[in-house]
Amino acid sequence: MIQIDQEIKKAMLAKNDAQLRGLRAIKAALLLAKTEKGASEEITEETELKILQKLIKQRRESADIYKQQNREDLFKVEEEEIEVINQFLPKQLDRAEVATIIVDVIKQSGATSVKDMGKVMGLANKALAGKADGKLIAELVKEKLN
Repeated sequence: MIQIDQEIKKAMLAKNDAQLRGLRAIKAALLLAKTEKGASEEITEETELKILQKLIKQRRESADIYKQQNREDLFKVEEEEIEVINQFLPKQLDRAEVATIIVDVIKQSGATSVKDMGKVMGLANKALAGKADGKLIAELVKEKLN
C-alpha cells in the first residue's frame, strides 16, 4: 500500500492521468478488501494478487465491450489502466510455460480424464497464482485432459 501511495504522488506530480486512474483503482480495491467484514487487518500477498487479477479481468471485459461498440476513447482508457495494474503483478507466463506446468500438475494429481478437471484446476491455480490468467489455465487443463 505504501508503494502505491508513493506511485500516486509521482503520477500526480507528473500529471499522468492514466497512471493516476490505475493507481487509484488499485488503492480503492485494496482498501475495500481491508475493510470488508471478516477481513483481517493485513492483506496477504496472495489476496493482493487476486484483487489485482480481478481488476484486470474487469477492465478486459469492459475493453472488449467498448471495442465491440466502436468506442475507441473508452477502450483506450481501459487499456491504459490494465497497463498500470500489470506493473504490480508478477511477470505473466506465456502459453508454453503454462502448458508445461499444467502437464506436471496433471502427472502429480494422477488425473486421467475431464472428470478430474476440478481437482487439476485447484492445483493448477495454486501453482500459477498471479502468473497466468485463469481463462488460459482452464483452457489448457481441458485441452490436456482430453
